[in-house]
Amino acid sequence: MRAHHLSRRAFLHGAGVTMALPWLESLPVWGDEARPAANGAAAGSQAPVRLAVLFSGNGFHSREWWAKGAGKQMELGQVLAPLADFRERMLFIRGLYNEEALKGNIHSSQTGNLLSGAPLSPGGEIRSGTSIDQLVAQRYGQSTKVPSLVLGCERSNPSVHKNYSMLYSSHISWSSPTTPTPLELYPSLAFDRLFKDGAQRGDKSVLDAVLADASSFRKKISAADRRKLDEYLASVREVEQRIERAGKQGELQGWRPTLEKPNVPRPPDGIPQNIADHMRLMCDIMVLGFQTDTTRVCTLKLNNDHSALRFPHLNVDYMIHHLLSHSDTADWLKVNQFFVEQVAYIARKLDAIQEGERTALDNSMLLYCSSMLTGNHDATNLPVILLGGAGGQIKGGRVLDYLGKPNRKMCSLYLSMLDKCGVRLSQFGDATERLAEV
Repeated sequence: MRAHHLSRRAFLHGAGVTMALPWLESLPVWGDEARPAANGAAAGSQAPVRLAVLFSGNGFHSREWWAKGAGKQMELGQVLAPLADFRERMLFIRGLYNEEALKGNIHSSQTGNLLSGAPLSPGGEIRSGTSIDQLVAQRYGQSTKVPSLVLGCERSNPSVHKNYSMLYSSHISWSSPTTPTPLELYPSLAFDRLFKDGAQRGDKSVLDAVLADASSFRKKISAADRRKLDEYLASVREVEQRIERAGKQGELQGWRPTLEKPNVPRPPDGIPQNIADHMRLMCDIMVLGFQTDTTRVCTLKLNNDHSALRFPHLNVDYMIHHLLSHSDTADWLKVNQFFVEQVAYIARKLDAIQEGERTALDNSMLLYCSSMLTGNHDATNLPVILLGGAGGQIKGGRVLDYLGKPNRKMCSLYLSMLDKCGVRLSQFGDATERLAEV
């Protein structure tokens, strides 16, 4: 097919449904807003850079968050063991911090500006700064159906802790200094936002609605792209079915009520009550969003800072996440690894999606971070992992140590990451310098 016979973006359409297509080699439809190609090829023929930010609160096991060496020989602490297969695609970054996070109180003041470096207002007032994910969404998210997807697995906490709003502990994504980006906690609604023209759930599944358009479209693409399209449609169907089941299982997390199961029908579109199912669904939705180019920016908050989550599926049900973080127990390590397993799962799914000569992981930046290194509230040395190649712009398999160096600002990392998304600024937050090694 000739490129000029196609629209700049390709979608499947049905009654009330618009579903973006995955990257297909026979259809160069990414659009001129994609990053310039290093090899001189047309910009529109290459997959775009995606940005994902994953967060878990309260830090990690103090003796097991570390990495040393390089490439295949890189050694990892036990917390990072789930990422062993991705050592050559990973930057382990040590020593970065946000100066404003050292002011105010613990927890709230260490989280609300994690992605912006902005000063926070005390006294229950809400004022932070626009976060890196939303800045990218404002600049190049306009070329996608959903400028950014902001997902969460734990509800926001509206209380006040030591003179600072706990909304700071519940939100890392900020659309403006006074507006924390609303979290989508419901997998079904996040799914609908990606694939439906409205948020309401209809009688038809997404795939049923676009089936006729998909059948017609298959005739216009190559045999290799037909296989890729079929795999993609199958993955959409699988997530649909899992969402439908998740709200009906009746499995209760944490404390056990007097009834063994609810005595009223469970709403089909509810939040999965098993945290492992909830997180895995959100991970799958993020991958689908990137795979279909429905969004190129996603933030997934696995839990809050000062989190109250429990983990019965790990047999760690006697203490909430926040309290567990205050001691380096075997159970705390088990919970840490569970969170890192979500990052590894996303990386593995993205790496299985071929996009020309690269994979979706090669074309993405996955930032994984927390509000403090350990549960002792120390925010002077933040835990930071960067996975993916940003379309060939990042060389992995390295440990970058900024402790003791003159520039170790988190916002300097963000300036470097913004460059790779095609957003070039002279300043972001409190930083005017980039991290040249990133």
